Amino acid sequence: MKFVKYLPEFNWKPIVLTTSPKSYYAFDDELQKDLETLDVEVYRTGEYSPEQRKVKPFPPSYRLQNFFRFLASFFLQPDTKILWKKKALNLGRKILQENKIDVILATAPPFTDFLVASTLSEEFKVPFVIDYRDIWVDNPFHFFPTFFHKNYVRKLEESILKKAKRIIVTFRGTKDVLLTRYPFLKSDEVVIIPHGFDASDFSSFENLKPVPGKFVVTHSGLFQDNRTPKYFLKAFSEFVKTRNDGIPKEAWFIGIMRKSHKKYIKRYGIEENVKLFGYQPHNQVIRLLKMSNILWLTFEDNVRSPGKLFEYFGARKPILICAPDGYMKNLALESKAAIGTNPRDVDGINRALNTFYDLWQKDILPVPANDFVEQFDRKKLTQELAYQLALACEV
Repeated sequence: MKFVKYLPEFNWKPIVLTTSPKSYYAFDDELQKDLETLDVEVYRTGEYSPEQRKVKPFPPSYRLQNFFRFLASFFLQPDTKILWKKKALNLGRKILQENKIDVILATAPPFTDFLVASTLSEEFKVPFVIDYRDIWVDNPFHFFPTFFHKNYVRKLEESILKKAKRIIVTFRGTKDVLLTRYPFLKSDEVVIIPHGFDASDFSSFENLKPVPGKFVVTHSGLFQDNRTPKYFLKAFSEFVKTRNDGIPKEAWFIGIMRKSHKKYIKRYGIEENVKLFGYQPHNQVIRLLKMSNILWLTFEDNVRSPGKLFEYFGARKPILICAPDGYMKNLALESKAAIGTNPRDVDGINRALNTFYDLWQKDILPVPANDFVEQFDRKKLTQELAYQLALACEV
């Protein structure tokens, strides 16, 4: 959506082909307000009715979610959105027949988007660009029940990569995997455009300060797949008990949390120190980030690039990153405002909380430098995307 917002500033008119969601875990209409003042056409497969949307419960456990994914993977490859392909192609043909389209940009997951773009490109002789938000074949959270399933999807990916005019990824890890798996790719064909933040989202809260006299550590987003707050909550409980100095200490969680994760709050006896805000509109997320002292995130793999880290940079706050050694952890440390630990290192997380707390008491908490943060501004990233789209047209 942010690419769509800023592409017109770089002489591109985006036309959006998408779906009409009937049910999902959450909806945020605030984000779409950015587009209301812009001349952006949005084509949706199916009737779009915000009033009829339903919010469905988030799967209570990671294992249960994986079980249903595993069952679906026997019949639906490359993902469950393959059932949307026919509708998307029909609407895509209508768009291409009624408009002069110079290039098709497909973003994934879902990777069905790549198949739609490839087919439309071939039929209408329009170049297409693919944008990996996550890795595909080598993603450990995509299920392949048999060798034949994985081989089928690998061949799909290879075919797409050979036809695409440009390939965009969000970080070095994805690029390295693609270049290793598919030797026919050239390094300059795979371009890194990282996740980012929209500076305009933060402008209304520029002068907002944290709650005085209270130490707040905040997590924003879902605990997807194998991510868990367990080890942080255990460390936070120890931190609260050992630093019992009368100053309020709170952990804020913005977003949907699994029932299995909520149990840890009670297990470690920190109900009074934890606030669960549930799902919040994006502008409220920004407000809560700015009201926090420390921002925390965790993940247990190096195959994905969590977008929330870049919003944390935009908030210009100290960061506690609990992750394995690798690109994303190094990037956070490069900000000079982060402490990194292993995701399951309870003692290390506790030490990090104590370090940040000591700095907070002295009013010398670190913040990322402006020149570091500004390289992830969405407008600058969209300018790079616009350049890559132009190259795709010239090939």
